[in-house]
Amino acid sequence: MKKILVIGGSGYIGRVLIEDLIKAKNQVINVDLKIYPDQQIDLTNEENNENFIKLDLRDIKELKKQIKLVDSVIILAGLVGEFITKKYLNLSNSINEKGIIDLINECGEHKNIKNVIFVSTCSNYGITKDQELVNEEHELKPLSPYAKAKVKIEKYLLNKKSQFYSPTVLRFATAFGYSPRMRFDLTINHFCYSMFKDKEIEVYDPNTWRPYCHVKDFSRLIIKILTSERDKVDKKVFNAGSDINNFSKKAIVDLILKKLPNTKVIFKKGGVDKRDYKVSFEKIKKELNFETKYSVEDGIVEILSILKEDKIKFLKENSTKTRGNFEILNHVK
Repeated sequence: MKKILVIGGSGYIGRVLIEDLIKAKNQVINVDLKIYPDQQIDLTNEENNENFIKLDLRDIKELKKQIKLVDSVIILAGLVGEFITKKYLNLSNSINEKGIIDLINECGEHKNIKNVIFVSTCSNYGITKDQELVNEEHELKPLSPYAKAKVKIEKYLLNKKSQFYSPTVLRFATAFGYSPRMRFDLTINHFCYSMFKDKEIEVYDPNTWRPYCHVKDFSRLIIKILTSERDKVDKKVFNAGSDINNFSKKAIVDLILKKLPNTKVIFKKGGVDKRDYKVSFEKIKKELNFETKYSVEDGIVEILSILKEDKIKFLKENSTKTRGNFEILNHVK
């Protein structure tokens, strides 16, 4: 049994990860500030194997008390995405950069910490040429404040000289799939939602590419890192996803149209999101023997099934579809 501190465990990926960690008989401390209105629903584990603490990661004095109790730290927390980091740029710098650097420094002071996993993003690659598959050695060209902060933290974590723990960076593909804390601003989830609920969708720059990965596969991978021998993960960077899930927006729409053929689709040029990249996941397959279980089509079937059954509480008429509509709670400064 491991004792694991998940920073940002009440988010889209965190809720799935914590559930899987507990199933694997680990003890979990979940530190999260719950800054979005839709996070106020209590989703803590009923078996009491998850200890939830409402705490700002920038409060290092209080966070230190939790770091002393665990052997692994997983950093998921931060303001997520281009929209929110641009809207709250100073807050983003305070949390996504300074706050996480202070956290990393604190982890380095404790001999009990064996693993620190930092969740980064494939958005760091920005725009690639000629649709080449880019690996972990490719030049990073972050376009948004969100990705620029990720690049900065990656470099800081991996170049830190004195530390007891093994640092690992995971560059996540774009997530999809069901989570108890659902998000519909992510490409596949959003396309499914709009095409099912609205019967139409506008898709900007349909021929741009990106890799995708199911949230359950991300959870499986993090657990794989935690249980791997140190030399396999120490100061390593891994793209997290699979080659087969590199998709253009148009290809995703075409898959959904097979399920929802009466949807009106409007393709447009000139979108604000310029990211366009295909990614190689050969390293993680070769070095950790990790392969994803879920395809993009699996995710589409799953999300449409959930929408049809109206399982998710905030799919009611007064709910918001995307994080872009959410306002950060007033107590965050």
